[in-house]
Amino acid sequence: MPVDPSLLGRTYPPSRPYEVGREKIREFADALGDDHPAYRDPEAAKALGYPDVLAPLTFPIVFALDAAMAVLRDLGIDLARVVHGDQTFRYARPLRPGDRLLTTVEVTGVKALAGNDVLTVECVSATEEGEHVVTSVCTLVHRGAE
Repeated sequence: MPVDPSLLGRTYPPSRPYEVGREKIREFADALGDDHPAYRDPEAAKALGYPDVLAPLTFPIVFALDAAMAVLRDLGIDLARVVHGDQTFRYARPLRPGDRLLTTVEVTGVKALAGNDVLTVECVSATEEGEHVVTSVCTLVHRGAE
């Protein structure tokens, strides 16, 4: 895919709602190999000042990546040629079990670099009521032809 500068600023409609659940948080923490009790035990989280269990800081990748896939599908990008180059998360507040999040996606960066296409995609996740919770920014590298 040659870089198309007109992609910059392209937005995608909100994703379907994703409900954050205690079991999904636990499964994600297990996959990370992180046994922090605040990811599993509401009392441990309350002792830290939170109303319920916490999600690991990288948990938003679960729903943000799904939303970002809309960009890749739209562009017809071959996933076998995509490398996840960078990822950041900016939180307004911690994720909570029961949050139902909608994620909107915007292409915020487009460039060619060493024969590769580099896309920066910003995923803004908010509750169904409109409360911003987290913004995930990922850089995806579509490797050029060999």
